[in-house]
Amino acid sequence: MRERFDSDVGFYVAVGAFTIAVFVVALIILAVLAPAGIGARELGGLVVGFLLFMLVYFVSVTVHQLEEREEV
Repeated sequence: MRERFDSDVGFYVAVGAFTIAVFVVALIILAVLAPAGIGARELGGLVVGFLLFMLVYFVSVTVHQLEEREEV
């Protein structure tokens, strides 16, 4: 497991996975504690915005990984 965190890219992927897990847990908690507190439109916007953020994050990780390969 430690080998995965030896590189920057492995660490970035782990941070991304952790961020996704926190987001999913927060949505579950929101649904349990306040089922009427957020509408479908708001939830859709929240999820789409988060997915766009994660898309940009993982694209930047991929670019970083490609730049590392060019340096070798």
